This record gives sequence, structure tokens and C-alpha cells, in this order.
Amino acid sequence: MTAVRLKLAVIVATVVGSALALLSWSQTWFVLRLADAPAQGGEAIDVAGSVASPALAALALAGLALVAALALSGPAIRVVLGVLEVVLGGCLLLAAVLTLGSPVAAVAPAVTEATGVTGAQPTAELVASVAPSAWPAAAIVGGVLLVVAGLAVLVTGTRWPTSSRRYRGARLAGADDAAPADADERAASDRAIDDWDELSRGEDPTGGGADPTDEVTGEGPAEPSR
Repeated sequence: MTAVRLKLAVIVATVVGSALALLSWSQTWFVLRLADAPAQGGEAIDVAGSVASPALAALALAGLALVAALALSGPAIRVVLGVLEVVLGGCLLLAAVLTLGSPVAAVAPAVTEATGVTGAQPTAELVASVAPSAWPAAAIVGGVLLVVAGLAVLVTGTRWPTSSRRYRGARLAGADDAAPADADERAASDRAIDDWDELSRGEDPTGGGADPTDEVTGEGPAEPSR
């Protein structure tokens, strides 16, 4: 695989992983049923990822921000960004796995909102069942993609092409070429103003020795006395 394709594959994996985690955060992670369900109308309570694992949104947005940085940065900065992406992906994985590992604690805010009961033990006693959905697994997949993409950046990032340097060089070269032309235009404008001032004073701007008043009066220069 060429360096250009590697770069494109890593950027696409970063976008997909971050977007998948962000989408998962906005969906239902658990379906909660309380122990006193009849008192609550017998309805199940949907618990979204924003409640069960609120940190996912910030981590996913940070992953999306890495996309532009990876596309524009140089080889040395890419190494730092690769490490950062691995850390972000690991944090996504950790947040999703911990939430799946203790679903009762994850749905505690929803229990408090529905019943008004606070505290880890009292809310846990009110939980009859917690059924997970497929969206926590989607968040885990997003975290895995970020980890893999970050490792790929560390291994191949120094070989990626950098187009921004060529652009900066062309831009600087164009600015340097335009500078002499601007200077010539300003010099020509200054000379024209000086010539006009000389004509206003009755002087010859071409540097000739003849006096313009001699042509008007028809008189030549005075002869020297003997």
C-alpha cells in the first residue's frame, strides 16, 4: 500500500471510529425496569449512552478533531498525534467496557430521575432488570478503530506525503516575485510626479540645457561682451 493510501485509510478509520462512538453515545444503551414497576406505570425506561457513559461525547469529538490535525501536520507532530489517538481510543474502550461491566451503576441517574431516590445502594435496590442494547458494542468498535488507527500513525506516519509545504513554497515564491514588480510601479509613479513638478516650475524634465523661455521669446543666449 502506498503512503497516500495509508494516510487516507488511517484518516477514514479515525473518522468512522469517532463518529461511531458519538452516534452510540446518543442512542439507547440499556432498557431499565424498576422493582416497583406497577407504581411506575409498568413501563420500561430507556437509558441513553449520554446518561450511562457521558464521557464518550468528549472523547469522540476529540477524535474528530484529530482528523484535521493528522491531515495537515508534519512527520514529527504525527508521532505525537498517533500517541494521542491511541490514548483516546483506549479511553473510549475503557469507558464502554466499564459501563457494560456495571450496568446497575450506569443506570443509577435514570433511577434517580424516575423515583427521586439517590445513593448507590438505594437506587440499586430499586432496579429489577437491566437489558443492554447493541450500542455499547458499537462504542467498543469505535474505540478499537481509534487504537488501530493511532498505531498505524506511529508506524507509517513519517512516510506520509505533506502537500502543505509545496503550497507554502509556491505562495512565498509568488510573493517574492510580486515584490519587485510593485517596487518598479512605485518608482515609475514617483518619477512621473517629479517630472510634473519640474514642468510646473518651468524646468525641462528631460535634462536638456535649453531654457523653455528662450523658445517663447525667440531670443537666443546673450553674446559675451568683448
